[in-house]
Amino acid sequence: TTMKLLGDFWTLRILDALKLDEVRFCELQRTLDNVNPVTLTKRLKTLEDARLVVRSEETVDKISVTYALSGLGRETIPIIAALNRFSEKSKSY
Repeated sequence: TTMKLLGDFWTLRILDALKLDEVRFCELQRTLDNVNPVTLTKRLKTLEDARLVVRSEETVDKISVTYALSGLGRETIPIIAALNRFSEKSKSY
């Protein structure tokens, strides 16, 4: 199950994009090169269900929604960093 979840291109990009701070949906979409909003919504929901991402609504207007890594989600950052290092090394072959 974990391999299936973390083996997805967009999932890895989302987790990497959230590594520094919480991000609003539109900002996240722009960061991910304008990923299709349906794809982004589905992946975020999957990550929420897996408890890797936390969704927060603005209490005043409920229009602003932000996403952030949970504690469990932060544990994926070294994994993603290792994949990035491997990718850089494999380019030289």
